[in-house]
Amino acid sequence: MNNETLKQQNITEIDRICSLSPVIPVLTFNTLDEVLPIAEALVKGGLPVLEVTLRTDIALQAIKLIADSLPNAQVGAGTVLNPKQYDAACEAGATFIVTPGSTTELLEHALTHKVPLLPGIQTISELMHAYALGYKRFKFFPAEVSGGVNALKAFAGPIGDVRFCPTGGIRLETAADYLNLNNVMCVGGSWLTPQALINQQDWQAIQQIARDTVFQLRPHQNI
Repeated sequence: MNNETLKQQNITEIDRICSLSPVIPVLTFNTLDEVLPIAEALVKGGLPVLEVTLRTDIALQAIKLIADSLPNAQVGAGTVLNPKQYDAACEAGATFIVTPGSTTELLEHALTHKVPLLPGIQTISELMHAYALGYKRFKFFPAEVSGGVNALKAFAGPIGDVRFCPTGGIRLETAADYLNLNNVMCVGGSWLTPQALINQQDWQAIQQIARDTVFQLRPHQNI
């Protein structure tokens, strides 16, 4: 498969994944016992796309557990910082990779993989750099402190054929403002799994948060 084909495949696959849900829950797991109950609650609540951050020692095990146990879920790896982590996440079963920022090394490495990359950008210069390599789908991070909705509106002027998954500081109350933009595919959010509910092992409550989120942001979707 040549480089141009992989570039187009990256775009097509990211579009498919992001079309499945208005919100991608951003998850940081501390124990393996909580992985499947949380993931199952979110998927049952109508959010089948999950991003597991590589911020804890069990993250790769969590990705493998979800990939092996929940065939209806799309599990991605987030906070990927280098090619070694990229490869390890793919081996664990990740179906997409998310980075907080972009390096030339990571961007070029991803173009050798069938598992697509959603690279993180914050500025128009970072966007232009990745765009020159063939990327047209991005994570905008950290969204709220980097200009939020107004920044994404401004990006649409000079580069109109890119789309974003903004993440960072977004709440249910502000998610719709992003989703109403033509260049936004979905948003990433961490509000769906409050630590208090995890401590109480109240998985039903987390499922209800997911349901309420989908109903508010995509009311015509059947859950």
